[in-house]
Amino acid sequence: MITVNVKRYDPVEDRSYMESYEIEKTEKMKVLDALQQINDKYDAHIAYRYSCRAGQCGSCAIKINDKAKLACKAEIEDNDTLAPLDFKVLKDLVVDRDELNKKVADHNFYMISEDSYTDMKEPSIIKPESYAKIGNLSDCIDCYSCISMCPVLTKTDDYIGPYFMRFLSELSFDPREDASKTDEAVDLGLYYCTSCGQCSVTCPKEIDIYGKAIEKLREQVCKEKEGPLKEHLQIRDAVITTGRSVNPKNEKYPEGFVKAYNEEHKDDNIKPKIAFFTGCMIDNRLPWIAEYTINILNKLGYDVDIPEEQVCCGSPLIRTGQTKIIPTLVNKNYEIFKDYDIVLTVCAGCGSTLKRNYPEYGAKLNVMDITEFLVDKINPDDLKELDVKVTYHDPCHLVRGQGISKQPREILKKMKGVEFIEMDKPDKCCGAGGGVKSGIPELAEQLADDKVDMIEKLDVDHVVTICPFCERNIQDSINKKNSDTSVINLMELLNEAYR
Repeated sequence: MITVNVKRYDPVEDRSYMESYEIEKTEKMKVLDALQQINDKYDAHIAYRYSCRAGQCGSCAIKINDKAKLACKAEIEDNDTLAPLDFKVLKDLVVDRDELNKKVADHNFYMISEDSYTDMKEPSIIKPESYAKIGNLSDCIDCYSCISMCPVLTKTDDYIGPYFMRFLSELSFDPREDASKTDEAVDLGLYYCTSCGQCSVTCPKEIDIYGKAIEKLREQVCKEKEGPLKEHLQIRDAVITTGRSVNPKNEKYPEGFVKAYNEEHKDDNIKPKIAFFTGCMIDNRLPWIAEYTINILNKLGYDVDIPEEQVCCGSPLIRTGQTKIIPTLVNKNYEIFKDYDIVLTVCAGCGSTLKRNYPEYGAKLNVMDITEFLVDKINPDDLKELDVKVTYHDPCHLVRGQGISKQPREILKKMKGVEFIEMDKPDKCCGAGGGVKSGIPELAEQLADDKVDMIEKLDVDHVVTICPFCERNIQDSINKKNSDTSVINLMELLNEAYR
């Protein structure tokens, strides 16, 4: 027997409430089957939608343990909580889809412009490769799960959402359509997306909405000279001029950590096979994180090289659509790092870019996030006991960009005297990414405030993370709220345990 929790809504009494039911689980039982068994066994009359039962219509989308999924495809597990998507609820698990359907109609998202065919004197042959840019964007089944999971839509009406951005991208890149939709995309909030990737991992048809739609729309906007935001142009100019997206702001390292480290170690004859890709933020704004990382690796017996010629990975440029100089950055970094066995990163954005984007340019490196590398090498007996209570924030470009979630937690649990408490939604975006922190700071602030509200409920000493952008954005909100909690990089906490 298993327990299933269902969030119900009575429209007559305008009342939401939770009910729990015990049912007998069968092998590979789906959520849809569980709901049917509950109604049959308890005469519960739970309202829910379904049609095809094959993952093709999207009508049965609901939230399962706060994640949007198709009830006909997801398997039921003991103590699962079922709830409606984050729209107006009509009854129980049935939501009102009319407003979203109206937006589709209002913007003519289904229409290919008539002008595309006006001057055609004979049918054109469209080759398969012409559709390469569209990919599987047309596989959408209108379940609206991506909209329900988008954190930005809870904070602003200036963003139309990932579902519609996918539509605009499909129309913009359709070889039959000669009218670009990029200007409309900008008007509908293209630059409000934080690149959290939640829409892509939520999509039951595995459409990479962020990477293949939003990111590519931003790229097209830059090519058509309609973007990016002026703040994003400043980042590009900095990379072109200095090789870094941010300038040094540390008295100890006025020219950045990497340069100072190499001057100090220029006479070393050791040629390690492990390289450290610091990234711009660590090099020029948070150099102590690099120091702690090197200290930890040395204590574990590893010598690491930090090539001085390394430049920005290109992540802030790719995320904002400024891809013109990306091949230059990729080629330079690839030539520098290609002969190393392992390339370590301590920045979620850098790691995700090197792993996911570089191969698209023919540059494949063996990249590992520092938590991947350290997780099975740390011996708790080598660590001194601390006395701290912590929670952990999942950076979007680590948990979704690289699929890394367990490793940081396993490291924390190996540390003596560290009490770890999970927050409500540890993988919810803090708002730092996608150019939002620099271009639309008020939105980044609102999302960070939500994260800090979660943290403050736990009464912890630190919120631990492994992304310098998340670290900065969350700390800004903590400072504003005068919270007693502080943000700490995992490398800083681990270095303290190794002292």
